[in-house]
Amino acid sequence: MASAREEILARIKAARVPPAAPVVRGYNRQGPSSVELFAERVADYRAIVHTVSGVPEFLTSLRGKRIVAPADVPAEWLVDGVTWLHEPLSIEELDQADGVLTGCAVAIADTGTIVLDGGEAQGRRALTLLPDYHLCVVRADQIAGSVPEALARLEPTRPLTFISGPSATSDIELNRVEGVHGPRTLEVLIVT
Repeated sequence: MASAREEILARIKAARVPPAAPVVRGYNRQGPSSVELFAERVADYRAIVHTVSGVPEFLTSLRGKRIVAPADVPAEWLVDGVTWLHEPLSIEELDQADGVLTGCAVAIADTGTIVLDGGEAQGRRALTLLPDYHLCVVRADQIAGSVPEALARLEPTRPLTFISGPSATSDIELNRVEGVHGPRTLEVLIVT
C-alpha cells in the first residue's frame, strides 16, 4: 500500500497540463515623441528645461564655473571662460566641481526620463552622481515617445542610468529630500 505522499506524487507525475497560451505583449511602442511633451514631463520632476537651437550659446552662462566634461563631448561645447575638467578625476575632484555637462543616449517623452549608457559625451556613471549640478544635452532626435521605444534604441548590456529629475528621496513621513544620492539640480538643454 502506497503512502499518501507517494500517491500524491504519482498523481502529479500523471497529470497532463496543457501548454500555456502565448502571452500577447501589446505594448505601445510608438508614443508621442514630441519635444514639448518631453520638456513638460521632465520639468514636472523639477528639472530646469531650455529649448535651444545651439549648445555653445547657452554654455556661456557657465563662465567662471568648474565643470566636468567627458573627454568626447563635441569641441564646440567647450566654450571659453569655463574651467573644463576632464577625466581621470578622483572622487574628491569630482565632488569639488561646480557641475557636470553630458549628453545622453535617449530621452523618453512619455515619462520625462533621460537615459545614460556611458556612451559618447556621457562619461562614466560617477560623473553624474557626485557633482551637485548636472547639465544634460538632449538632441530632439534622441527623444523617444515611449519606454518600449526607448529600450529598443538601447544596448541592454551597457550600464544604463535612468534619470527623472534631480536626485530626490522621501523619508517615512514623505518629506522630500533632494541631493542625497546625486545632483540637486538637473538642467536639460533640448537642442532642436
